[in-house]
Amino acid sequence: MNGYLTTPLQFLIGTLFSLYVLAIMLRFLLQQTRADFYNPVSQFLVKITNPPLRPLRRLIPGVGGIDVASLVLMFLVQLLAVTLVGARVGAGYLPGLISTGAIQPVGTLLGLTIVELVDLAFNVFIFAVIIQAVLSWVNPGAYSPVSSILHSLTEPVLRPVRRFIPPMSGLDLSPLVAILALQVLKMLVLPPIRQLALGS
Repeated sequence: MNGYLTTPLQFLIGTLFSLYVLAIMLRFLLQQTRADFYNPVSQFLVKITNPPLRPLRRLIPGVGGIDVASLVLMFLVQLLAVTLVGARVGAGYLPGLISTGAIQPVGTLLGLTIVELVDLAFNVFIFAVIIQAVLSWVNPGAYSPVSSILHSLTEPVLRPVRRFIPPMSGLDLSPLVAILALQVLKMLVLPPIRQLALGS
């Protein structure tokens, strides 16, 4: 019975933590890209992340325009998720407190937390570019709160690509190139970090 309940419990807790980490990361990235603060999506992210972030900002001020408190909160929430439910890294699985009652080495937990956050950051940009490209094909020129946020998020990635690959015959290939570049970069960056984490 314990094993029967453990898997759905891990899934539920892991999903809730992942969604909240995603919300914090999106808020941080949208702040860095100077997205519209009054956009409904931005307002939603602010409301759900403000309760823990507001008191944390009193202790951890920003540095050079970077919201350090958001980074710390993101790291702590992800660390808690890794500690409680474990982290799926490649083909291996490191069980956490719920499944085994054993505590993983601190270095391993910290390393896996970084792996998960870096992986999530790459996925955020990759899927943002994909969704924006699909929306531009399905309903070009239409405005929506989501498309505005996607534009703010993806423009720092797509702008450098467009400098080297301008639109050809009205076809913008920069999203495809950006997705391929992000995927290759993800393949190059994650394995060394993962190896360091598992070797701790």
